Amino acid sequence: MHHDDFKFEPVHGLPEALPADEHILWQGRPDSLRLAIEAWKLRWVLGYFAALAAIRVILSTGFAPLPQALLTGIPFIVAGTLAALVILGMATVQARSTVYTLTNKRVAMRIGAALTMTLNLPYVCIGNAAALVRRNGTGTISFELIGDTRLSYIMTWPHVRPWQIRRAQPALRAIPDAAKVAAIFAEAAETRVSQPKVAKLAPDQGATAPIAAE
Repeated sequence: MHHDDFKFEPVHGLPEALPADEHILWQGRPDSLRLAIEAWKLRWVLGYFAALAAIRVILSTGFAPLPQALLTGIPFIVAGTLAALVILGMATVQARSTVYTLTNKRVAMRIGAALTMTLNLPYVCIGNAAALVRRNGTGTISFELIGDTRLSYIMTWPHVRPWQIRRAQPALRAIPDAAKVAAIFAEAAETRVSQPKVAKLAPDQGATAPIAAE
């Protein structure tokens, strides 16, 4: 039976219904395996246990025949396999609980497996964006925020740009078709930011004051 832990959401991936003038352009989530490799360093973990197994076998050949020396590396191989399965499980849970959304006005990120929260990033609050696209098409798009907005690196990990700890940069991590998503973001953000915004002026500012625009 299908079970949806986020059945309460008025719109999938969003905590509230969208205004009439806002619509969804794209929704997606991280690729589980790619998230395990990039965020959880799956390859480093496997390499660590493989190195331990190799060292153990090499040391054992000094006092035991090669077939018996090879057996001494098995515990490390088993431990490495278990560690990899745990990492894959954690990455899968994180990926399935995540929904990235691009609308014509903002980036929204529903993140967190145990403690869920949604980040709303209006395009006017994003000063710069960087896209890292890999050969297999997956990639990460990170956002450099402007203004006084500060995010916790720990609270938002792994949905942040790696090692940008001092001022965390939220990121759409390990997403498929990253180049396509980056193009959708760029077009939407450019359109949104270039829209003129009329500011209301106080009477004492005078009737000839210019119209503020962004």
